[in-house]
Amino acid sequence: MLTKERVIEILKEAGVLQEGHFLLTSGRHSNKYLQCAKIFRNTKYSEELCADLAAQFKDDDIQLVIGPALGAVQMAYEVSRHLGCENFFTEREDGVMTLRRGFAIQPGQRVLVVEDVVTTGGSVREVIDIVKKAGGVVAGVGVVVDRTGGKIDFGVPVKSVIAMEVESWEADACPLCKEGKIPLVKPGSRKQPK
Repeated sequence: MLTKERVIEILKEAGVLQEGHFLLTSGRHSNKYLQCAKIFRNTKYSEELCADLAAQFKDDDIQLVIGPALGAVQMAYEVSRHLGCENFFTEREDGVMTLRRGFAIQPGQRVLVVEDVVTTGGSVREVIDIVKKAGGVVAGVGVVVDRTGGKIDFGVPVKSVIAMEVESWEADACPLCKEGKIPLVKPGSRKQPK
């Protein structure tokens, strides 16, 4: 198990933690953004973090690891490699999370849902719904960074490499918007704000 100090060291070395004024995928605003894609460009970091996460689920008979594109594609692969099972990903089609590319979850298959960063858990909930509708069993949710500080609840075991509380606000309550000094930026894989 990685120490919290080592995880923070990796996040700093990889340049994951950014400061500014960010529009998160959830629609909330924050003064900090965790660009976990920077972890997965470095095989050493992804190996360490995903091995740690996989070890937390080693006794759960995981048969499939699945995560939403884009952030969790490499992560699903790396975690599944450590668990010795298959992996694939969901992706959006016309704004709706779906399985494509011939991927299919088998009824009764024990599935670990993974995500790089969780703030509100919207994408994870969409993936959980896909697994359940296909007849799969969601054995747990694994995340690299839990921005809720361990408060998120998906109705299944949730395990993270690190849990940290990072402040965020609804758009109409954002102090950075009220100040008007720092422009709003939409990092990540979805479209820029209008």
